[in-house]
Amino acid sequence: MDATAAAKLLDHYAANARDLPWRLATRDPYRTWLSEVMLQQTTVATVTPRFRRFLERWPTVQALAAAPEEEILGEWAGLGYYARARNLIACARAVAERGRFPATESELRKLPGLGAYTAAAVAAIAFGEDAVPVDTNVERVVARVFGLAKRADVPAAARTWFPAGRHGDFAQALMDLGASICRPKRPACDRCPLAADCRAAALGTPEAFPAPKVKKERPHRHGVAWWIRRGDEVWLVRRPAEGLLGGMASLPGPEWTDDRPQVNALAIHRHGFTHFSLDLHLVPQGDPPAGEGWWQPIADLAAAGLPTLYRKAAEAALAAEREPKLAA
Repeated sequence: MDATAAAKLLDHYAANARDLPWRLATRDPYRTWLSEVMLQQTTVATVTPRFRRFLERWPTVQALAAAPEEEILGEWAGLGYYARARNLIACARAVAERGRFPATESELRKLPGLGAYTAAAVAAIAFGEDAVPVDTNVERVVARVFGLAKRADVPAAARTWFPAGRHGDFAQALMDLGASICRPKRPACDRCPLAADCRAAALGTPEAFPAPKVKKERPHRHGVAWWIRRGDEVWLVRRPAEGLLGGMASLPGPEWTDDRPQVNALAIHRHGFTHFSLDLHLVPQGDPPAGEGWWQPIADLAAAGLPTLYRKAAEAALAAEREPKLAA
C-alpha cells in the first residue's frame, strides 16, 4: 500500500479526531488501558460516562488496585462481560505491585487479562511502541483498503501499512474511520480520505469485505431466581467469584440448566449472553435461603450493582407485582 494513503489518513485524523476522555495530549497508560478494557464489545457511547465515573472514583491505577472488589464490580454493573471486571482488578493490582505499567507489548502481555489486542493498543497508544493493534474497526478498514475477504489475512497487511513511529496515532485514526465513515453497513465512501486507495471501493462492494462471520445458533437455557420480599426490601446475594457473572450481586437461585423448570413464575425475563440465551424465571419465596446475603431497599436497587440480567429481572418482577393492583 502506498505510504501516501497512510499520510492522508493521519491528516484526516488530525483534523477530525473524536473528542474522547481517554485521549490526552500527554500519554497516560492507565487511561488507555482502562478505556480499552471497557470498550471490548461495548460502544463508545456507553463507555464514555462510565469511564468518567471510574476516573472520578479511582483516578490512578494504584487507587483502583486498593479499592474493595465489591465496589469495583458494582461500578462495572451494566457494562457486561463481567470477566473483564475481574481481570481489571487483577491487572490493576499487578501493576500497582510493579509500581507502573510495563512499556512494551511483550511485557504487557504478561499482565493478568491482557490479550494480544489490548497489549498492542496500550503499547502503541500509551508508549509509542510500533505495535499493531487490530480491533473490529481496524480489521474492517484494512480488509477493505487491501481487498481482503479473509480476516486472518488482515494482521499481516496491517503490519506492512502502519507508518513507523506513528502506530498509536494510526491505530486511532483507523478506529475513528471505521466508527464514523467505514461503517459495517452503508459506508460513507464519498467522505472517506482513502476512497481513491481502497480496493473494495473500487470494486463497488465495500460491504463484502471482510467476508461475514458464520453465525452459530446459540443454545437456550433456563434459570430460577428467588424473589424474596420483606416489605420494601428484596433479598440479594453475591455470586461465586468464579464463573459467569462471578462476584456480582444477584438474586438467589440454583444453577442454570437446559431444562425448563416446573415452577409458578411471577415473571420470566429473557436475556442474551454471547454464547447462549437464558429465560430467568422469577419465583416468589417466603424466607431467604441459607447462606450470606442482604436486604436491599427496592427504592435503592440501583446502588446494589446488579448486572443487567438481574436488574431487568427485578424490574420484571416489580412490574408483575403491580399488575393485579392496576387491574383492580
